[in-house]
Parts: sequence; structure tokens; C-alpha cells
Amino acid sequence: MFAIAAVSQNWGIGKDNHLLFHISADMKRFRELTEGKTVLMGRKTLQSLPGGRGLPHRRSIVLTGDRSFTAENAEIVHFPVEAVFQAGAVIGGESVYRLFLPLCERVYITKVFANADADAFFPNLDADPRWQVEYESEIFEENGLRYQFVDYVPAEEEDDLADLLPDRSEPTPFAPVEDFTDLTGFM
Repeated sequence: MFAIAAVSQNWGIGKDNHLLFHISADMKRFRELTEGKTVLMGRKTLQSLPGGRGLPHRRSIVLTGDRSFTAENAEIVHFPVEAVFQAGAVIGGESVYRLFLPLCERVYITKVFANADADAFFPNLDADPRWQVEYESEIFEENGLRYQFVDYVPAEEEDDLADLLPDRSEPTPFAPVEDFTDLTGFM
């Protein structure tokens, strides 16, 4: 599973249920990475799409708590577990990103070097030690907006757990049963 988003300098992704930026190269990258795949989104993200229906050439799964919600060209689920084994690409919004990000093997971010008034945000992967940059494109410009494609992958796990485990280089002798009499009451 992977996530994909375009973010502002402060990791904003939307305002009033609309994208912050419209960059044709970003839209092309989104299309190339998601066509033919299953995409997972929340209800508000679906409603922000043209016609409020699922994306063409993709299987669209919509996670919502609204049991009466229906939409054209979309499968509606009400629990994350219903979507977790089906999703290929997590496409928003904020709460869906936060819920499924720990399960993602890669995150495709378009970083736009601009401030924008946002009310929805993607988690700041640069400030999260669990993620590391694997790829950064050159910086491009379109319609006065400078942007860069950045791919993140989970950071290599450190051996911190090994430090917490007891030293097993010497075998631990098995305690005789009589050593447990105080705890068990058995003789």
C-alpha cells in the first residue's frame, strides 16, 4: 500500500474540501501511479472529485461512518478493516491518511514550495523519524509555483529492542522447583 499527496510548505493538503494547488505534472504523476489500482479515500475526498463519484480506471473504496452514503463508481465501507487488504493507494483526506499511513510501504509527495491557507494536513514526514527520503526530483516550476517530487519509505529500524533484551550469550540455569515454593505454595 502507498499514499500519495501534494502538500504545501506546512504540509497542508486542502481547504474547504478543495485541493490547494493544481499542477498538471502532479496530476499526471497521480494518474500514472493510481490508474488500474484500488484507491482508498474518505467520503469528503470522494465528494470533492468531479461529479462526486469514483475515479475512472480505478477501483474506488470510500471509508465513511455514514451508513446511508452511496456513490457512483465507488464501493462504500464503514470500517478500516474492510479496506485494509484491498487498498493499493491511499489518496486522502487527512483522517484516512493518518489512519493508514503506518501501513504504507511508500509515500509519494509533491512538495509545493508555497504557503497556503489549509484546514486539512498530511502528517509531516520530514519531522517523523519513522520515515526517510528515498528519492527527490529536481525542483520544477509551473504557473509560478515551485515544486518537487519526493518519495518516502519507512526508516530502517534501529536495534534498540536488542538493548532491552537480557544477554543470552551465557545460558541461564533453570531454577529448581523448590525455589518457587514461596510463590506457588507447592513443596
